[in-house]
Amino acid sequence: MSNDRDVVVLSMARTPFGKFGGALKEHAATKLAGLAMAEAVRRGGVDANTVEAVYAGVGMIGANVLTATRQALLLGSGLPETVPSLTVDRACCSGMTALGLGFKDIRNGDADVVLCGGFESLSNTPFLWPRQRGARPGKVDVDDPLLLRAAFLDKAIAAYTGEEAIRFGVSRLEQDEWALASHRKYFDADKEGYFDHERFAVETGAGPIAADESPRADASLEKLGRLRTVYDSPTVTPGNAPGLNDGAAFLVLASRRFAKAHGVSPLARVVDYVQVAGGATSGSYTPAVAIQKLLDRAGRQASEIARLEINEAFAATPLVSTLFLARQDRNLALTLRERTNRAGGAVAIGHPLGASGARLGMTLINGLARQGGGLGAAAICGGYGQGDGLLIAVG
Repeated sequence: MSNDRDVVVLSMARTPFGKFGGALKEHAATKLAGLAMAEAVRRGGVDANTVEAVYAGVGMIGANVLTATRQALLLGSGLPETVPSLTVDRACCSGMTALGLGFKDIRNGDADVVLCGGFESLSNTPFLWPRQRGARPGKVDVDDPLLLRAAFLDKAIAAYTGEEAIRFGVSRLEQDEWALASHRKYFDADKEGYFDHERFAVETGAGPIAADESPRADASLEKLGRLRTVYDSPTVTPGNAPGLNDGAAFLVLASRRFAKAHGVSPLARVVDYVQVAGGATSGSYTPAVAIQKLLDRAGRQASEIARLEINEAFAATPLVSTLFLARQDRNLALTLRERTNRAGGAVAIGHPLGASGARLGMTLINGLARQGGGLGAAAICGGYGQGDGLLIAVG
């Protein structure tokens, strides 16, 4: 049964996801965000004056600016300057967390239209030079935040992700096979125009860029197998993990009451949203924890989910998460994997940290619509044991 406070998706738009140092490097993160905000509102067919708030995720040190989302709003979104905004810092979960905040506002009757998403320009992430105390000469250490390390852990994310994969019985070969499939599924979907419903072209000094830059048509298991592991990881390589990327992704969320009043046909309904957290090295399976929490709240079983999107922070992540969700039943895990990331994932598409959570929602909506509707779940890990999940219905 539908009701006026149902949260629906009116539109979605993302930039192509660019490579590190690639075609989008000339655009600041806030510029990319402003473009995606404006396109999402345009596609939604809503008056910019009806947008009541903007929530946006940024994964890497506030995009190197003060109040990043506010600057993006003022830079090129086309929204009135009176619209409040908030930047969310929940690492890779941030874009999905932004959707969750909008979902709660609308469901609770605090708003009728909210613009939600995330953005990142890892190409423009600065080095960190700690403020020096005292004037005596000496060594100066410069830190690169893109190493993604925490002082309390002193271990790269790739290292403990590989260790968790081994603990769950997921081999390097399985991770390479998943990575290869991610590229192949992406190109199959792209040929069918799958991503045309998400992407829009972005102008650059060299001309417009309309395609994602990271997918590799020449990927092969042999090439992936020759790559060395990184950061002392037992399994993770540059081939079975996504690169560093630039991009922005936004969705317009609204109440069903608003959609009806303005004659807009929703793309989907957001059924529920959850946050979870666990141990600092539990990221490989926090997406599964989030999905299970969604299922429990909805009174559903994993077998009822028509489609899954689990962020490929590493190829290990969906492999471990499906095993966890299947309670180590490998046959059930294989069934779940057949429904997971069917148009490819971040290993191919790219992973601009703040934008990925919103991109997962888009890709899930696209996939459900293309297969005639149904119930789907999207989940993402981020920031030392955090996880977010969305339950979405189409049709």
